[in-house]
Amino acid sequence: MNQTFTKKDKLKQLLTILIPILITQLAMYSMSFFDTMMSGHYSSKDLAGVAIGSSLWMPVFTGLSGILMAITPIVAQLIGGRKKNDVAYSVIQGIYLSIFISIIVLIAGSLVLNPILNAMDLEEIVHVKAHDYLAALGFGMIPLFVYNVLRSFIDALGKTRVTMFITLMSLPINVVFNYFLIFGKFGFPELGGVGSGYATAITYWLITIIAFVIVHKYTPFSSYGIFRKLYLISLAKWKEILIIGVPIGFAIFFETSIFAAVTLFMSKFNTATIAAHQAALNFASLLYMVPLSVSMALTIVIGFEVGAKRYKDAKEYSWMGISMAVLMAFICGVVLFFTRSEVAAIYSKDGEVINLTAHFLIFAIFFQLSDAIQAPVQGALRGYKDVNITLVMTLISYWVIGLPFGYVLANFTDWGAFGYWIGLIAGLAAGAIFLASRLFLIQRNPLKKLQKTQAK
Repeated sequence: MNQTFTKKDKLKQLLTILIPILITQLAMYSMSFFDTMMSGHYSSKDLAGVAIGSSLWMPVFTGLSGILMAITPIVAQLIGGRKKNDVAYSVIQGIYLSIFISIIVLIAGSLVLNPILNAMDLEEIVHVKAHDYLAALGFGMIPLFVYNVLRSFIDALGKTRVTMFITLMSLPINVVFNYFLIFGKFGFPELGGVGSGYATAITYWLITIIAFVIVHKYTPFSSYGIFRKLYLISLAKWKEILIIGVPIGFAIFFETSIFAAVTLFMSKFNTATIAAHQAALNFASLLYMVPLSVSMALTIVIGFEVGAKRYKDAKEYSWMGISMAVLMAFICGVVLFFTRSEVAAIYSKDGEVINLTAHFLIFAIFFQLSDAIQAPVQGALRGYKDVNITLVMTLISYWVIGLPFGYVLANFTDWGAFGYWIGLIAGLAAGAIFLASRLFLIQRNPLKKLQKTQAK
């Protein structure tokens, strides 16, 4: 990355970083998209099983990955502050921490998965599919979290095009193995939706190996010597990563887990409703990759500018990114409104599932507008390393406002399952308002706020 002096230069640099991130996010989420879609075409029960499994897994994955996202602002600020020699140590400690987290997740999953599924009122076949899907994903747990650290390092250097190419290379392999393992083609076992879990685990190993080779052998990454020296585990460095990463992870967890909670509450409805809810949520999450990508790009550029103490430039980047996300959300919302039935038909051949999905997608349009504000604002705040207040605001928005409101509408009005989606919209809107207010406050006196953050 380079220092910029005009708005035109800033826009160019932001887009240079953003576009590869967006393509990467779309490609990575496409793995989940194809898992869900292809499982749905195998059977509605497989779709429901993968839906439950994904809903349990995604908040855990995104929350813990959020912890490792601390590597991005840490490295970005080190580079902005011309402290190149400290980068390798931070990245390696991040890798150690990612392996430790992976092991904890595997152990915890083996202990709590069955009790959680037993507590849900699921058909036996859906229960089995959900369990086996998550067990299959477990084979890719360690490489997945290691890859998140390597990707954060690569992106922090502004070389987001590299992670884009890694993901684009791996996506076709994920789809091919889905086809082999879901439908039992070319001598592979016919595993239904569970096969998509194994296919995704294989893909996680692939992208991690590719990222390792690139970081170790190719410039500019090799100049940092990430794997040239064996470092001892440093609990002090882990603490630094966790101080920044835990609030990020919990903020993401509170956001994603509310969707998982809603899906669990949905288990009282019939299989068609569960399948339709998950299909619509899957597509809404695909659209969410736009503001999420803007968020990740803002963390990089703002972290770089804050590290160099160019606070005016950081502020200009933040509002440029938010405006871009809002415009894209409006365009996506209009297109989705007129194509919602066609989108629904992608996920299932069942007429009832298609009709319900199309109705859910109308509510998904309103998700986009709130997400277009709150996601980029969170990314900007991470660039400032301001994460603790964001955690509290996210908890209140989603769990104190959104979920209770949705529960009341779903259980005490005629809205039924759609009531949960209205509650989600209310929570997202509240989060957007709270977080934008926090960003305004930070940018009024950024140096003072940063000094307070570092003192803590």
